[in-house]
Amino acid sequence: MSLNLTEKKEVVAEVAAQVANAQAIVLAEYRGIGVANMTKLRAEARNAGVFLRVLKNTLVRRAVEGTPFAALADDMVGPLVYGISTDPVAAAKVMNNFAKDNELFVLKAGSMPNERLDVAGVQALASTLSRDELLSKLAGTLNEVPTKFARAIAAIRDEKEKQAA
Repeated sequence: MSLNLTEKKEVVAEVAAQVANAQAIVLAEYRGIGVANMTKLRAEARNAGVFLRVLKNTLVRRAVEGTPFAALADDMVGPLVYGISTDPVAAAKVMNNFAKDNELFVLKAGSMPNERLDVAGVQALASTLSRDELLSKLAGTLNEVPTKFARAIAAIRDEKEKQAA
């Protein structure tokens, strides 16, 4: 289905709006992936807050032109699906996990602001903890400190009671 000029401008504007807030963009080739698998990938992306679309490369090139993600323009060749996320790790994690289970889904490249990532870079990014995971670890650690302190005080109290008795 061919897009008319107005529809193309709308797509460029939509992608440009996503790119303006993005912390990461990941590109992958999806040639040969069935509809059921793509639907599963879209659901996973939606749950992770990742904007995931199959787009015309020329339209995405226009949308990233003049942005910190402009370095990706050279990688925009062939049938690609684009993952764009405000969480620097989410798009890489969703698409890398999907690629592990689907050999036809091939990661091509990625980018963080002003830094192009090759496939190994995308995989390394996917293996890091997401913002939510880091925050939950921090909250658990901060919660653990007062608990340990309370246990230490209780142990000292119990020891003093034993000595007094």
